[in-house]
Amino acid sequence: MDYIEETLKNFSYSVIFKIKTLKIFFKDSQTNRMIQKSKSYQKPPARGSYSSRPKRSSQPSRMPARTTQAAKPTARPAAQAFKQSAQPRRAPARTMQPAKQMTRPTAPAFKQSTQPRRMPTRTMQPAKPMARPAAQSFNDQAQPTLKIMVLGGLEEVGRNMTVFEYGNDIVIVDMGLQFPEENMPGIDYIIPDITYLEDKTKNIRGVIITHGHYDHIGAVSHLIPKLGNPPIYTAKLTAGLLKKRHQEYKTAPLDIQIIDPDKDRLQLGRFLVEFLRVNHSIPDSFGVILNTPLGTVVHTGDFKIDFSPINDKPIDLNRIAQIGGRGVLALLSDSTDAPHPGYQLSESEITEDLEKIFTQANGRIIVGTFASLINRIQQIITLSEKYGRKVLLEGRSMNSNVEIAHELGYLKIKPGTIVEETEFKKLPDNKLVVLGTGAQGEQSAVLMRIVNKEHRFLSVKPGDSILFSSSVIPGNERTIQNLKDSFYKQGAKVFHYQLLDVHAGGHAKQEDLKLTIRLFKPKYFIPIEANHYMLKIHAELAEELGIPKENIFVASNGQVMEFSHPRNSRETIGKLTDKKVSTEYVMVDGLGVGDVSNIVLRDRRMMSEDGMFVVITTIKRKTGELVGSPDIISRGFVYMKENKKLIDDSRALVRKICQDKGKDYAADPMEIKNKLRDGIGQFLYKKTKRRPMILPVVIEV
Repeated sequence: MDYIEETLKNFSYSVIFKIKTLKIFFKDSQTNRMIQKSKSYQKPPARGSYSSRPKRSSQPSRMPARTTQAAKPTARPAAQAFKQSAQPRRAPARTMQPAKQMTRPTAPAFKQSTQPRRMPTRTMQPAKPMARPAAQSFNDQAQPTLKIMVLGGLEEVGRNMTVFEYGNDIVIVDMGLQFPEENMPGIDYIIPDITYLEDKTKNIRGVIITHGHYDHIGAVSHLIPKLGNPPIYTAKLTAGLLKKRHQEYKTAPLDIQIIDPDKDRLQLGRFLVEFLRVNHSIPDSFGVILNTPLGTVVHTGDFKIDFSPINDKPIDLNRIAQIGGRGVLALLSDSTDAPHPGYQLSESEITEDLEKIFTQANGRIIVGTFASLINRIQQIITLSEKYGRKVLLEGRSMNSNVEIAHELGYLKIKPGTIVEETEFKKLPDNKLVVLGTGAQGEQSAVLMRIVNKEHRFLSVKPGDSILFSSSVIPGNERTIQNLKDSFYKQGAKVFHYQLLDVHAGGHAKQEDLKLTIRLFKPKYFIPIEANHYMLKIHAELAEELGIPKENIFVASNGQVMEFSHPRNSRETIGKLTDKKVSTEYVMVDGLGVGDVSNIVLRDRRMMSEDGMFVVITTIKRKTGELVGSPDIISRGFVYMKENKKLIDDSRALVRKICQDKGKDYAADPMEIKNKLRDGIGQFLYKKTKRRPMILPVVIEV
């Protein structure tokens, strides 16, 4: 036994432990006799094993029997049996195996015994033949598909809302509104269509709001009650703006959870959510990182790269690079400024041009901007304090947002800077600043009311400086230009971002977008939050940077994007499907939500373009005979006093239509209405080449 232990001294401690354990087994008398015979065996030098080394025979612990060859060949099987039984982990099962294989040649058995590390691998494969099929069945298992659906923001600027669905878990990013287009008379704003989510409310794990602009928070109070009031996760300033806006609605309180974008992580079902602080024109903006079993998806939100922001932390490019290093499956990136080359201006860079206006203006400075541009409001207030001017806040949303931001510490205002109407009227013009809304030409906003002389105490004076400190939302160009013209006609001087850098956009331009793609290194790229042509331009930038064209999804609102593992593969594959969910316009008009359809809009457009023509007739119920003279009312079509002949001819045609009936005629008001609508419509178009809305009214007596 000493000889065998000395031979195996170079093995691991676990093997030696097994050998010592096996000593107990070899106390059997027959086995001991075989070991005694093996002591006289000396292995031939040709074997090349440890026992053939000269230094081992010179050690005093060697047994004298090593100087002679073994006389009985039966000792070899015994030595072989012991060698194989000395293997780790399966020693008890293998000790009996050599006794049944006494006919195995001695030399191969001895060679196997000198390779203990390979034998467990060779013996385990035939022992468990089911191991390989079990691994294959794991790959064959069906896994849930990750679906991404953008319900708003892929065909317009605004109405931003994105749905992420994995199995039975849904996470929503943003719920914004869209301002009405010029061909939507009477509409206040538009919100996303949530038809797809109505029967999935139990699966919604949370709603994440990336920042406090209305195109991202404006639909929350309308939609959250319909979705079962899920928790809302957002930053502190956005939470304050949400709560203030929700006070106008008589619904259940919002379940708002305030998060820190720099620290917090959320587990929302199978989604592990992290946050990425970004810069925008409002503080506390962040992107969303959704870690799923299929890969990581990044939603940037509205962002730009700004290393010297106002009252905010700069974007962390190192963190973006770290996320990219982990691997990004898909990047959903802001595309609003994708058509513009170069880099976006920093908020601190425009302060110099704003200051030029303050130094040169001799009269009042009237500033129009968004009430949610907290950074711009801070710059105007800081410059007003520097040059000794007092600030009057005009507009309900402006006063509300300034109050919230100041209470939360996002606006720094010295006491006495903000004044009310009474004190404002007492101060000279060169000491005044008016800060209000209306830079997009909104009808009810401050600038429009001032220029139309509809404001209760403000009107334009020669020498006033009017500052449009916001970019133009696509679709509002004509309205804004008309507004500028009206200010010029009344003697004011107008400043806007095309003349001076008085506005720094909140969205990344082309070079910033390229840098973002390089750092994230996504496998799939999805441009979002812009008109379709902007998405296309952004997609071209991504293709220039090496992302394959087939991995770039330029989708439409509601188009489903799917990501999954194909059978027998661990690689996640994405595709832009032909499936679509409902994304109809849901229009808000006063207190009505969704009750204004396209037909109503068509009627409004018709009335706004060609007016309406109302025909009122009274007939006998039984005979259909006309009673009295038809009444005609024209609104927005022709001035009746100046077109008496046209009105008289129309009245005569009404009499003719009402009297034109067969012998068996039974009075049918609907039939008379249809005849009047068609007959009068054709007559008026022939005479005027205009198509007013014809409204026939039939009264039965």
